[in-house]
Amino acid sequence: MKKIELSQAGTIGDVIRRIDKEWFLLTAGTKEKCNTMTASWGGVGVLWHKPMATIYVRPERYTYEFVEGSDHFSLSFFAPEYQKALAFCGKESGRDVDKIAHCGFTVAEGQTGGVYLAEADLVLVCKKRYRAPLELANMIDTDPAPYYGGGHGGVHVMYMGEIVEVYMKD
Repeated sequence: MKKIELSQAGTIGDVIRRIDKEWFLLTAGTKEKCNTMTASWGGVGVLWHKPMATIYVRPERYTYEFVEGSDHFSLSFFAPEYQKALAFCGKESGRDVDKIAHCGFTVAEGQTGGVYLAEADLVLVCKKRYRAPLELANMIDTDPAPYYGGGHGGVHVMYMGEIVEVYMKD
């Protein structure tokens, strides 16, 4: 075997790159009332023999109350031409502006009830299975200062959701 960069690892490298560099929109709520936010922290894997996605949301984010109050959340990934819209959704609060309408997104509902944005090229609809606040005391060899305290905001809550639906553009 030869050592390669994660970016050369095919599909798994592509998923990690998309999460980190291209971001995704985390959406929760109902078709009538939902909110979305840009995220670049998350992952996919397997837990309890189920495909899972993990997301992290600060409690002060408006989307937090939608994730807390919903059985489902979605991760919507977009083509590069949507980067400005994703940047907008990361800077503006849904308390102050209807980000979905501003960006021209269409809210769609999956078969299991989770909502997502129809303009995405890849969507993971997830059923919430676990939540827990991150605890700074449990961080190993990582300084929390660049992420927490000061003007950074509160400590994230981790959510793990079983991937129950996947949608992909043709």
